[in-house]
Amino acid sequence: MNAINKKFVTLVITAIASITTGCTNLAQNPPNPNADTVSNTDHSMMNHGTEMDLGAADVNYDLRFIDAMMMHHQGAVVMAKEALEKSQHPEIKQLANNIIEAQKKEIAQMKQWRKAWYPTASQQPVAYGGANKSVMPMSAKQHESMMMSQDLGAADDKFDLRFLNAMIPHHEGALVMAKDAISKSTRLEIKQLNQDILTSQQAEIKQMQQWRKAWYNK
Repeated sequence: MNAINKKFVTLVITAIASITTGCTNLAQNPPNPNADTVSNTDHSMMNHGTEMDLGAADVNYDLRFIDAMMMHHQGAVVMAKEALEKSQHPEIKQLANNIIEAQKKEIAQMKQWRKAWYPTASQQPVAYGGANKSVMPMSAKQHESMMMSQDLGAADDKFDLRFLNAMIPHHEGALVMAKDAISKSTRLEIKQLNQDILTSQQAEIKQMQQWRKAWYNK
């Protein structure tokens, strides 16, 4: 992992540990969706970090995790579908297919768990509201933070670089949540799911970093 991504992971872990619910207004520092470096993604995640807090290991932790990770997976699927249409590298198209297949399957599984474990929960996704509010409706900012999807721009010669610069930190965000869930969840199903996420997405991050170095020397 390069120095920029190490910095990113440290920042997100720090943000997840916080129970602060404030978030910098993105309108003041809008990310550039067509940027060809990772710096804008890092900046966006620094703004989003506190909105990704999954909260304490309480009775509703798994509900909040499921809603957050399903949203996060949906964001990955959106970007992967865009890559299928616009990528110039067959390796990226294959990765995108793998992401869509794996994450749609995991979304379906988490939907089943949500229905079985929390039959009286609201259909609206929920989030952590602080020590005195175990669940609250997920805000628009939290929704955006969990999705972490971006408009990747035109199908030009830098599309795949923008895709890699977006998907690498997206996967790293999933790793942060997966480690949090392994630590806090009491359900074996959740722990196994997140171990699988760690294994698969760490491997994909390594592969994407290798492609970025080989294709763009970045």
